[in-house]
Amino acid sequence: MIEVIVCETQPIVIEGLKKTLQEAKDLRLLCCESSPKALLEKAIESLPKVCLIDKALGTSAVFQLISDLKTQAPETEPVLWAAEISEVESFRALQVGARGILKKTLPIQVLLDCIRTVAKGNIWIESSISNQFVGFINRRSTPRLTPREDEILNLVMRGMKNKQIADALTITTGTVKVHLMHIFEKTGVKDRFELALYGRKLRGYTEDYGGELFPEASADDAA
Repeated sequence: MIEVIVCETQPIVIEGLKKTLQEAKDLRLLCCESSPKALLEKAIESLPKVCLIDKALGTSAVFQLISDLKTQAPETEPVLWAAEISEVESFRALQVGARGILKKTLPIQVLLDCIRTVAKGNIWIESSISNQFVGFINRRSTPRLTPREDEILNLVMRGMKNKQIADALTITTGTVKVHLMHIFEKTGVKDRFELALYGRKLRGYTEDYGGELFPEASADDAA
């Protein structure tokens, strides 16, 4: 059973969520809170698997809540749920720890699919939002990577962690970290998830992502 908590201020939305999750046999709504503080306290107490967070709470408050959840309730995966969201806000949300970004205007089934995907430990970005990432990446200049750096980028795109990359290339994890540091400097990206997206664009992979992206791609620190 996937337990879910929600930070939402609109009563009609809350009622709709309650009904929707009650009808799903594998999902259970634990609570709906209207304030970030109350939701964080509930997350620490009940350790739900997924937390839906309404962006209408305010950008600063939402990003702080996501960050607090990752440090104080790491078992809970945050999903930013928004009527509208910019590419900059999307990147920022992922950088502070969000595992899903979803628009409120999408069908109920997409919401359920997102919750289930994030609960498995994967990242969910709805396809129209992922197109914003392609646009963002497209505006960057193409860096010149060394052959070794290019190999490491390929393995990062496959979701491999530093030790796995080191084993695959028969080098030390320290060497992997040094190469990654250089790759991050050359590309200007901030984390492994963004780097994986960058690699896809660099290689011309522009097809629709369909929601689920790069399992565990951002779970391992680059340095």
